[in-house]
Amino acid sequence: MEKLKKYKQIYEFVKKKIQSGTYPEDHYIPSENELCSKFSTTRTTVRKALEELLKEGFIEKEQGKGSKVIRRSKSIGLLTVRGFSGSTPDYEVLTKITKEPKISKWDPVIIFPLSEEEKKSDSIYFQRVRYINNKPIVLENNWYSQHALELIKSEDFVDGSFFKTLSQNHYIEIIGSEQELRSIAATKEVAKNLDTPVGDPILQISIRFKTSRSDLFLYSILYCNTSEYPIRNSYFL
Repeated sequence: MEKLKKYKQIYEFVKKKIQSGTYPEDHYIPSENELCSKFSTTRTTVRKALEELLKEGFIEKEQGKGSKVIRRSKSIGLLTVRGFSGSTPDYEVLTKITKEPKISKWDPVIIFPLSEEEKKSDSIYFQRVRYINNKPIVLENNWYSQHALELIKSEDFVDGSFFKTLSQNHYIEIIGSEQELRSIAATKEVAKNLDTPVGDPILQISIRFKTSRSDLFLYSILYCNTSEYPIRNSYFL
């Protein structure tokens, strides 16, 4: 196995410390001099590693202070309801698991083509409802391939977040997405979960998330009641 280049070793070391919470949000990572000493390398090599972390949204540089760990959501906004963030004090936000993660056949409602490996494997499926101020706003169906990642129980989600679980426990990051949006009439299941009349207009968002693992994609279909809370999308990676 080819040995990682020195800057990649530093990059992987710091990234895993951030993902595991050893270097927590709003704290500074070791200085360039400290990293130079630890890895017996030059400041140029350390800076190259830090530039990679900066581009991927793990850190930000503060003049005269060093590099600080930041919330990844500041760098990646993957189709979120306005105010749908634990750091936003304007709304009371809640996520409920309505269908626990389980092994399941792939649902033909997924619009994105599956890889050959995915087709040969079952999927892991789970469902959640997102609430703002006790009002159900988003019904979310999720799938990923069992061949690429084992079933993760909802009780093991870090802070109730599947993405945070992937990052902290499995060192897997979301690095991009494809999305398709369309308006549909609320079905019985959607209407029941979003507490809205059957037939009401609902925004359906199909998403395929690309991860830092080449064999792992996450598939989501979101049904959004946008009558009170609009949907915002920002993506910077």
